[in-house]
Amino acid sequence: MDSSETPMLARARGGPLERWLPLVVAALGLAVLLLAWALFGARGELAELREGVAAQLRDAGEAARDGRTVARESQDGVRDALTRIGALEAKLLESQSQQLALESLYQELSRSRDEWLLAEIEQTLAIAARELQLAGNVPAALNALQTADARLARSDRPQLLPLRRMIARDIERLRNAPGLDVAGMTVRLDQVIAAVDTLPLLVDGRGRDAAPAAAAAAPADPGAWQRLWQGLWQEIRGLVRVERLDASDPALIAPEGRFFLRENLKLRLLHARLALLQRDEPAFRGDIKAAQGWLNRWFDGKQKPVATAAQTLAQLGAAPVNVELPTIADTLGAVRALKLPREKAVK
Repeated sequence: MDSSETPMLARARGGPLERWLPLVVAALGLAVLLLAWALFGARGELAELREGVAAQLRDAGEAARDGRTVARESQDGVRDALTRIGALEAKLLESQSQQLALESLYQELSRSRDEWLLAEIEQTLAIAARELQLAGNVPAALNALQTADARLARSDRPQLLPLRRMIARDIERLRNAPGLDVAGMTVRLDQVIAAVDTLPLLVDGRGRDAAPAAAAAAPADPGAWQRLWQGLWQEIRGLVRVERLDASDPALIAPEGRFFLRENLKLRLLHARLALLQRDEPAFRGDIKAAQGWLNRWFDGKQKPVATAAQTLAQLGAAPVNVELPTIADTLGAVRALKLPREKAVK
């Protein structure tokens, strides 16, 4: 009895549960289906998401590869640019060093050009000073100063303007200075000195006059024997000649003394030339006067060379010698003062 009642009791007791159980099972099955469907849909979405992520990853990889390629290209470009920049910097440094070298060379050349210019001006002014001091040659000195001024004008250096003003002052002073042709007077003295050896002496003129007088004393038409005798007599008289001379007669000079006479006259004229160069007017006039005395006493004044030499000495003796000429010492000193700092700078 107990065994038969138990199922029945169980069914009696569980009646509502049995009525809801299929519903529950159906609901659970539906839920499972829905869950499966959801899982299946989620799986598809997950697969799509996975594929999208994979595609994005592939795109990202390709972009990364492209980025790496661009980065490598950029790095190569940067390295190339750095190399070019380094080469440009090297060329710039080389250009700067060349520019510095050129500037230094230009300054050196400019300094050398100024030094050459000042040396040339100094040499020109020294020539002008020597012409004034030794020869009194005002035209030559004036020409030298004008040449120096023209050279300074071509250089166009503002620092040399004071020097140009000094040269212009010296040029004006020389233009107003009295003329003294020392060079011309020296040339004329040299001509007289060179002609001394050929000037005829007074004793030579007497010997030449004796032969025509003896020839005039001969008969107009002698016979043959008489002509022979006269020819022999003339030969004998040519070998021996006796004359009466006073002690002061110029013909008394011995043949060997004629050489010393000419040499002493040349020494007098050379001393007069030296006195002319030294502006020693008393000594110059004394030597010219002594030379004129010797010329008039010992030489034949009737001969044209002697007369020409005497006339030249008279003109030279009357010419002024001691003429005060301006100097250019200040200008020459200014040029040397400009040269001195440059020479110290070079050293």
